[in-house]
Amino acid sequence: MSSRKAFALRIDEKTLTAMHRWAEDDLRSLNAQIEFVLREALRKAGRLPKQAKD
Repeated sequence: MSSRKAFALRIDEKTLTAMHRWAEDDLRSLNAQIEFVLREALRKAGRLPKQAKD
């Protein structure tokens, strides 16, 4: 399992409000939604490391 690191995030109020609404729509916490959006953006950009096949 990957380790998690905490950090402060500065974000404008309108973006935060929109992310919070989106998280509620997807039944996720705000933190989980931000992680999901970042992971998807990284995946689409080809920036995630390749995972070893089992």
